[in-house]
Amino acid sequence: MVNLTINNKKITADEGMTIFEAAKQNNILIPHFCYLEGIHQIGSCRICVVEVEGAKSLQASCMVQVKEGMTVYTNTEKVKKARKLLYELMLSDHPRDCLSCSRNQNCEFQKLGELIQISEFRFEGEKSKTFVDDSSPSIVRDTSKCILCRRCVTVCNQIQGIGIMNVQKRGFKTVIGPAAELPLNSVNCINCGQCTIVCPVGALKEKDSIQNVWNALFDKNKRVVIQTAPAIRAALGEEFGYEAGTLVTGKMVTALREIGFDDVFDTNFAADLTIIEEGNELLKRVKAAITSKENTLPMITSCSPGWIKYIEHVFPNQLDHLSTCKSPHMMLGALVKSYYAEKLGLNPKDIYVVSVMPCTAKKFEITRPEMKRNGIPDVDAVLTTRELARMIKDAGLEFDELEDGEFDNPLGLSTGAADIFAATGGVMEAALRTVYELVTGRELPFESLHIEPIVGLNQIKTADITIENPLPEYRFLDGFILKIAVTSGAKGAEILMEQIAGSESPYHFIEVMGCPGGCISGGGQPRPTDSSIRQKRLEAIYREDEGKKLRKSHENPFIKALYEEYLKEPLGHKPHELLHTSYTKRGVYNEFLK
Repeated sequence: MVNLTINNKKITADEGMTIFEAAKQNNILIPHFCYLEGIHQIGSCRICVVEVEGAKSLQASCMVQVKEGMTVYTNTEKVKKARKLLYELMLSDHPRDCLSCSRNQNCEFQKLGELIQISEFRFEGEKSKTFVDDSSPSIVRDTSKCILCRRCVTVCNQIQGIGIMNVQKRGFKTVIGPAAELPLNSVNCINCGQCTIVCPVGALKEKDSIQNVWNALFDKNKRVVIQTAPAIRAALGEEFGYEAGTLVTGKMVTALREIGFDDVFDTNFAADLTIIEEGNELLKRVKAAITSKENTLPMITSCSPGWIKYIEHVFPNQLDHLSTCKSPHMMLGALVKSYYAEKLGLNPKDIYVVSVMPCTAKKFEITRPEMKRNGIPDVDAVLTTRELARMIKDAGLEFDELEDGEFDNPLGLSTGAADIFAATGGVMEAALRTVYELVTGRELPFESLHIEPIVGLNQIKTADITIENPLPEYRFLDGFILKIAVTSGAKGAEILMEQIAGSESPYHFIEVMGCPGGCISGGGQPRPTDSSIRQKRLEAIYREDEGKKLRKSHENPFIKALYEEYLKEPLGHKPHELLHTSYTKRGVYNEFLK
């Protein structure tokens, strides 16, 4: 431990801590801006400067480590003048269109100005070159609002390992983005949106689809169907002042009806459907590997469109390892425009499907040509959690006053297995709850059905599942040890994919989610998203699962009825037509597309 004094208060701190961390631990506020705990710590903004006795100049508290006997002052005249000057210089190169900015009242730059009491604009002059890049279907870059904090650079390079966001040029011409000022849609961006989560201002945001959805709602010739992903119900409340991890499923459903959607379905229904298709696909591949030596193992989950685009760019020769299943919301969209349209006697062209997703990459996914039938897209629009919150507010709804509603059927009932799709490890666990019982006739032998080794927020998690005394038709699996791995974030995916590319992977089944922690911290979720908030959302998702009577996908009665009435059998002709897809070789430089 180190003894030091901050603002005449004697404190102790762990050796190796920074001044900023020591102050925070002792409830001493030091204004800051570019710092992100555990992620980004480069001192680029200098807002967190403090005065340290014996130092020749002010010190960036997020960079300087504590020392024995150190004396620090955080609010001297010199410090306060420096902070205001630094802020005003940043503000001089920033647009002042706060009222029309999507980050108004949720902007860290705005809040910082209030904290350090900025009341005048002293500096005017030439502004940096600015432009808006809206080439991506998922993310919009507005360089006029960028304050060069470099958070997006850190998350893109060090957390996700994609590396397209970097500092370009120098001095007054500095800009953050892809090299050579290339637009986002021309580089190997995976549309994960993690940059939009950490951006403190409006320089990076999701492409807005709200007006398109309102236009559809106002069109009397359209039946507008909406579906919501499992991660939404554990995060939407944060936009209305609820504590992170508060489940607001019922209020969310009621809000969607009040807005005017004709049908409110649950993406979880299609998550259960995904498990039936994906589980049977896994068994088919394992059987082929054992009996005929046709080996496309490990099989890798395909629910995350950011992850799919990553493998298409970086490991294009390994696409055969991907499950051919569409992601759940694309499956539901396909069913709405086929099965449901036939039940209602409607032309699919007259149905408009909206998905509420925690993910900005889903906006890209719906533009893929593979996600259309007869020229009609499975899903017409994607709203993020943040966009849905804005629509609810725009509709004048008092969210906390709404009664709890229920999803519509037949595409609204789901099991607990579907809920945990929102968390890293959830798809794997949900699949094994069904596959193990299908093969053995017994429940998965883990407490509360949770496979503990793959629960949590660690980057890579593994487990072995031993098959003993299977049912007669699965006798070939007796004694088989199914080796599984789970990862979230592109960095972890890279490690597992390198093993596959080198023919060194020991696994049979791998789950990959494109965002760290899974969908609970997707690029479209409420800000901020840090480790403590991820944990609370994670716990909420597992509470939702454990609170349901049905917790295994194959127990869903509407799924059973769907197969009997329409799909007939897993992996059959109709499921292949509606629920499965193919992938595109892209290459790091999109060279395979040229």
